[in-house]
Amino acid sequence: MDSEREPLFSSKNLKLLTDPLSDNNPITVQVLGICSALAITVKLKPAIVMALSVMAVLAVSNVVISALRKSIPPRIRIIVQLVVIATMVILVDQFLKAFAYDISKQLSVFVGLIITNCILMGRLEAFAMANKPWPSFLDGIGNASGYGLILIIVAFFRELLGSGTLMGFPVLEKTGLYHMGYENNGLMILPPMALITIGIIIWIQRSKNRSLIEE
Repeated sequence: MDSEREPLFSSKNLKLLTDPLSDNNPITVQVLGICSALAITVKLKPAIVMALSVMAVLAVSNVVISALRKSIPPRIRIIVQLVVIATMVILVDQFLKAFAYDISKQLSVFVGLIITNCILMGRLEAFAMANKPWPSFLDGIGNASGYGLILIIVAFFRELLGSGTLMGFPVLEKTGLYHMGYENNGLMILPPMALITIGIIIWIQRSKNRSLIEE
């Protein structure tokens, strides 16, 4: 049901932004969107671009579906949601090819696969179809931020420990660790380490918040 008129940044609306960053994170709590976290977190820059891309797609798609929710026939609502998401993904993909071609090549097919990201379909079906555009926009921004936060954390450690760089710039080399005998950990750039890193994040989060374990 639609919520009553309330301030744009009421405590309820702010919760839509903050909850997905911690106690209701799409990846670490809901365990959604894991595939892209495994695939594009070898380097930090592609992870940031993917996070921003998902944010743009989810926020706008949520608003569009929310605005149309009362006129969408229930039997074709999934098709309409897919069309809206696919349209946004195409626009984002073309934008990246026009203004960030190198990053677009690194992301390869994974931008297109945003269409199949279960986080998007989940938020459109569970939230946008039942709420007004502004809360839906905040919900999209919040869930995309929670998703992007995990991607960036995983990519940070994988690039730093696996390649000794951040955003392509040498970091460990300047710390003198290589002169002390440190070598880049090749395991960090392999897909299994993304899953292990996410597992460590989940363990840390749930050890701090025992209620997540009970759930």
